Amino acid sequence: MHSLRNKYDVLIAGGGIVGCYVAYFLKQQNPAMEVAVIEPDPTYEYASTVRASGGARRLFSCPENIEMSNFSIERIKNFSAEMSVDGVPAPIDWVEQGYLFIVQGSRALQMLEENAQVQQALGADIRMLDREGLKQLFPSMHVDDLDGAAYSPKDGWCDPNSFLQGTRKKTKSLGVEFISDRVSGFTWSSDTIVGATLSSGTTLAADYFVNAAGAWSAQVSAMAGMVLPVSPLRRFEHYFTGHRQIEPLPYVKDLNRLAFRSEGQGFSGGLVNSHEPRGFNFDVDHHYFEEVVWPALAHRFPIAFEGVKCHRTWSGLYEQSELDGNPIIGSWTGNHENFYVVSGFSGHGMMHAPAAGRGVAELINKGRFETIDLSRLGYERVLKHEPYPERGIL
Repeated sequence: MHSLRNKYDVLIAGGGIVGCYVAYFLKQQNPAMEVAVIEPDPTYEYASTVRASGGARRLFSCPENIEMSNFSIERIKNFSAEMSVDGVPAPIDWVEQGYLFIVQGSRALQMLEENAQVQQALGADIRMLDREGLKQLFPSMHVDDLDGAAYSPKDGWCDPNSFLQGTRKKTKSLGVEFISDRVSGFTWSSDTIVGATLSSGTTLAADYFVNAAGAWSAQVSAMAGMVLPVSPLRRFEHYFTGHRQIEPLPYVKDLNRLAFRSEGQGFSGGLVNSHEPRGFNFDVDHHYFEEVVWPALAHRFPIAFEGVKCHRTWSGLYEQSELDGNPIIGSWTGNHENFYVVSGFSGHGMMHAPAAGRGVAELINKGRFETIDLSRLGYERVLKHEPYPERGIL
């Protein structure tokens, strides 16, 4: 049902996990603020969050990403209590089983070591492991071709669908309105956007507008005349089981973008093809697991995965930042300055949603970042074509 209100303080395009957290922190910081979220599909059938793996880790090189992880992981760990509604907890099945980045080559190892110094300086528990250390902790792993690893034992994963639904429910309880519609255009006066037109024909006025439309965010920005270098990148997630049980594993990632974690009696993961043609493609290639993922699994964990069964494959979209793989967070300085974007997370949107949402809320309510300075992730770097990339595994 559409609102009878003609004017809001803030309108948010996109009701996924990022849009929900923007709304949540807007109301936390200013309970009197009138906020509406425009979400075209309240079932979230194709939303990136519900098709994600649910991982959250501190293994980044950019200080902003590490600090966002520090904040967000604590919110995820305490989610059940913090996001309870009327005394009913909101469990999201947090599993603190760690993350493990494994590398080959001295240069890659040096990169991990340098990143670890930054991560440790920002309070993260990071342990560097050599081959012997790896073999001792994870005896089923083939390590002869590895030169080392970074291990973050306090990272982990959660159930992404419960994370999204719990955030949405809590946000609605604070008075945020969710409107089932799609933004189809904007109207502006001089340099200020004054209204959003919806597919239903309704036009809603607001003081501020936020683009949190994920893989669809470039389309939303284009309606305001803003060029946003964010594209939908299809990736597959697989649920599979091995033919032999092995020791508990952390979330394992390598330089070739193999990534998987435990899930019930089996595992969930995949291997992202960075060269996948961009576009809104949800088709599933049922040969991909056998041809690409299984060989990588069998090489790294031969005891468990020389025999493996893939039970299910599904596709989802990364909102890929084509500039540098890092999110774009901030206003359109020098143009429609009441238009904010929070997009381009390139696979990290779920884990960084709490921190990114708080950051955008601070910009709107306070006019500046007050907690984590995310200025280097702003839209200005797009205008200047000055990439600010991660060093290491994405």
